[in-house]
Amino acid sequence: MLEVRDFSITYNCVHPPLPAIRDISFSISAGESIGIIGESGCGKTTLALGMMGLLRDADIRGRVIFRDHDLLDMDSAMPRRHAWRDIAMVFQNSLEVFNPVIPIGEQIAEPLRTHLGLSVKAAGRRVRDLLRMVDLEQHWEAGFAHQLSGGMRQRAMIAMALGCEPDLLIVDEPTTSLDAQSRREIMALLETLKKRMGFAMILISHFLPAVQRLTSKMMTLYAGRVVEQGMTAEVLKNPLHPYTRGLMNASPDFFPYKDLWGIAGTPPRPGQAKGCGFARRCCQASSGCTKSQPELVTVGIERKVACHKGGIKTVLRAVGLTKHFRLRKRTIKALTDASINVRSGEVVALVGRSGSGKSTLAHILACVLTPDAGEVRFFDKAIHKREATAVMGGIQIVFQDPTEAISHRFSVLDAVREPLDIIGWQDRSARDEKAVAAIGAMHLSTDPDFLDRKCHALSGGQRQRVSIARALVMNPAVLVADEVTTMLDPSTQAIIIRELKTRQHESGFCMLFITHDLSLARKIADKVIVLDGGEIVEQGAAFDVFGRLSNKSGQDGLIQNG
Repeated sequence: MLEVRDFSITYNCVHPPLPAIRDISFSISAGESIGIIGESGCGKTTLALGMMGLLRDADIRGRVIFRDHDLLDMDSAMPRRHAWRDIAMVFQNSLEVFNPVIPIGEQIAEPLRTHLGLSVKAAGRRVRDLLRMVDLEQHWEAGFAHQLSGGMRQRAMIAMALGCEPDLLIVDEPTTSLDAQSRREIMALLETLKKRMGFAMILISHFLPAVQRLTSKMMTLYAGRVVEQGMTAEVLKNPLHPYTRGLMNASPDFFPYKDLWGIAGTPPRPGQAKGCGFARRCCQASSGCTKSQPELVTVGIERKVACHKGGIKTVLRAVGLTKHFRLRKRTIKALTDASINVRSGEVVALVGRSGSGKSTLAHILACVLTPDAGEVRFFDKAIHKREATAVMGGIQIVFQDPTEAISHRFSVLDAVREPLDIIGWQDRSARDEKAVAAIGAMHLSTDPDFLDRKCHALSGGQRQRVSIARALVMNPAVLVADEVTTMLDPSTQAIIIRELKTRQHESGFCMLFITHDLSLARKIADKVIVLDGGEIVEQGAAFDVFGRLSNKSGQDGLIQNG
């Protein structure tokens, strides 16, 4: 029904001219719905207004083909004839859109008289029908915009947009500034009306639950370009672009249990970045990312991503891992055919009851144990022995029991510096400096008397923080954290988790976080893997897995209670 090809918009009213939209292409069929997400200023509203022919002082190029008619090739009057009758828009700020001195009913009636040629009396009857359709009482047709609540004005905007029964409805931030109840009501209203009237819809929204509920496809805009496209369910469960994942991590409504992590830095001025505009904010960027603009390429069925690395890279992959232990005449099947993927900048929570195989899997991934079958791949290369652990930027593990993980005869500085000593990293003074920085990052004292203190003289919480500093001093690409908070009091646990997430957010390493504490996993995980009896019984996006488990159990203790 609608096809947008190589669509670009440049604002000429500023100097230098601002290329707000660049080379956007997408299509939408009759009755279909597509969501558009992105930070403020990324070009979402500009795209919608440009398609509607509502921009002035802008250079618009490309094609907008609606039912075989190119709206950009028409004379100036033609797009206006399509507006409201064939394509209608629910604007973002209803208080600015409505005329403050004209009653709401008259404003809803105006496009009915203009485009459908209805008489004043017929238009009045239609207005009352429309108000009932959006659950507004009839007397509000005589009210003024400032007399309606935000939710009521949004309903009135929807009534006006649907008055001519358009084939395509563009909805720009329909839930902005609304309370939770009004948001739910507006989403339910749009869902009901779409089913009843059969219009296609383009939904622009920061509110990811609305995109999830109301759209079948979605695309992510960044600095005026599309960086990801795909089916909504697949994109939200498995985002391929780091920017899309960042938007999800910053959404409190999408996964209410999780801590919020915004995307550090700010977008470049559209058209200013030489290479990938997201490179300076990306957890996996390299020097090649700044040399050229990535193309939007197909990477799967109905899936596209604009990334020099093909999307978020898989750093650690395990395929068919099996491990059995012999106990006298009995064989313990600790792990059976376990396969997992851990991607760049991702936190994967591995949960399950005690004895489910979590630590066995962790030790195999960190090359502490050798599997009976299967293999572990690091950046898609099979690893054996120490080749991925005794290097900077490799795999590091923080063991469950810090008292056994570090020699009690070591001083704090010796314990943290030891991995650097083993690989012969730079000189002794550089190793000391790096170790002291890692110790300070874990909120431990860097005074000489503490650095020289023997590890046996530390508390359990202090020794665990030393263990984490010892792992992070190697700048790992993968951190395997095995029950690192089990021995800690709640306050220290909160500090450790916050520091781990902060370090991860800054440096971009991925983390396999092993725990039997579901509440803790909910706070930090992007993805969840559930182990039971040595087998993976559930895995997927954290919001999806926890949602299903909560629905099945009705309680948070599902894993502990089996």
